[in-house]
Amino acid sequence: MDKASRSGWLLKIVLEVVLISLGVFLALMAEQWRERARDRELAEASLRGFRSEILRNRKAVEGVKDYHAGLLKELRAYFAADPKKRTAENIQIRGLQPVFFEQTAWDLALATQALAHIDPDLALGLSRAYGLQRTYLGMTGGIMQAIYLRPMEENFEGLTSYYGDIVLWEPQLLQMYDELVPQIDRALGERR
Repeated sequence: MDKASRSGWLLKIVLEVVLISLGVFLALMAEQWRERARDRELAEASLRGFRSEILRNRKAVEGVKDYHAGLLKELRAYFAADPKKRTAENIQIRGLQPVFFEQTAWDLALATQALAHIDPDLALGLSRAYGLQRTYLGMTGGIMQAIYLRPMEENFEGLTSYYGDIVLWEPQLLQMYDELVPQIDRALGERR
């Protein structure tokens, strides 16, 4: 092999390596672009799910909060009265009327890891709201079990504790929802 054919052969190999490297690089960039697009779509779908779920949960809380506050007031008045003059007829119980929160969007976002592609402050706010909902549901499950053991009329103290807590939590949840919905709307607007 003479020097000219060796340099041509070397140039050909270098050119092939450069072209192959460029092809691999472009393929990796295309894959990254597809992955980012998929992540954006997943985050956007999760945000839309959160928004509709939060609005439904907000409506459910709003629908029972006055009943819960009124019943708590009646229970406290019952206990404030002279024990000899107490009468359960003054308490108007129309069931527990708890909120059974929807949390499918949260569960799906956790399963698909969509929260990793959502603004961290928004994800933190969502986590707080869903955490308080879980606490509320846990308390509701506890009082429902207690009612199966003792009828409501025999368990006014337990009901007073239950409503005392949820009457504090319901306004907090409503405030969280009212703060989250505009944040979600902004995040959805930025993604379009």
